[in-house]
Amino acid sequence: MAAVGGTKVNPKKFDKSQIPLYLYLIPVAIFMGAPIIYIFNHAFKPMDELYAFPPKFFVDHPSGINFQNLLQTAAGSSIPISRYIFNSLVVTVAVVLLSILISTMAGFALSKMKFKLNKTVFEVNNLALMFVATAVTIPRYLTISFVGILDTYWAHIMPLIAMPVCLFLIKQFIDQVPNSLLEAAQLEGANAFTVYRKIVIPMIKPAIATGAILTFQAVWNNVETSNLFTSSEGIRTLAFYMNTLSGVGTVQGQGMAAAAALIMFLPNLLLFVIMQSNVMNTMAHSGLK
Repeated sequence: MAAVGGTKVNPKKFDKSQIPLYLYLIPVAIFMGAPIIYIFNHAFKPMDELYAFPPKFFVDHPSGINFQNLLQTAAGSSIPISRYIFNSLVVTVAVVLLSILISTMAGFALSKMKFKLNKTVFEVNNLALMFVATAVTIPRYLTISFVGILDTYWAHIMPLIAMPVCLFLIKQFIDQVPNSLLEAAQLEGANAFTVYRKIVIPMIKPAIATGAILTFQAVWNNVETSNLFTSSEGIRTLAFYMNTLSGVGTVQGQGMAAAAALIMFLPNLLLFVIMQSNVMNTMAHSGLK
């Protein structure tokens, strides 16, 4: 039983006192879910409904013609679509794993290890949250060119592995881990890496899951690295390829754009559904100290 406003309310059963909350949350849920419903409906609209005026939110006569046109156009490409899918999977998996590794280790050091410029480093990370990718495009290109990884998989991976929002989230979660627990482990002979691996990591799994989802979305939908840092078609990603197909300046191009948007959106939705319990735990604990 949970106490809400001085009264005891069972969260598993409906109570009249919850009506104002439902009146607020239901419109918010509809507003948040509308874009997702629109993406699904838009992808299955035939040409006459895509260009109908006034525009229709829901599809009247669902059709797979947009996906058919997309696949036919892809079949005429010199590079098979399976290659773009492979590239996206390699880049996405590599970036997610490296980003989580860097964020958890850096978050542990910034939260539990005291050293000079500790706060300064974290403030610099927070400052980086203010910059959009476009603002650092030229420095990124110059750095990648200087290192000599242009037109390689590393050109996709290196610019994206440092995720300030991921480090910020994970560091805040590690702050909640009791110092007494870590000190007890150190008294038993555990070194810093053992404490990090066996105590901290299991306790921050919800934050890691949330960070993985945010990183996945940023990488899976990214076209910047393919546009700017690669020139070989065989090393570019699925997001870039879908963006190219959907940008065809024809009537069919709009339908293919709708189909491509749904294809790129589905993995994000699937990942969130699988890991939503961890995301909810992160949100529930984000305000605790």
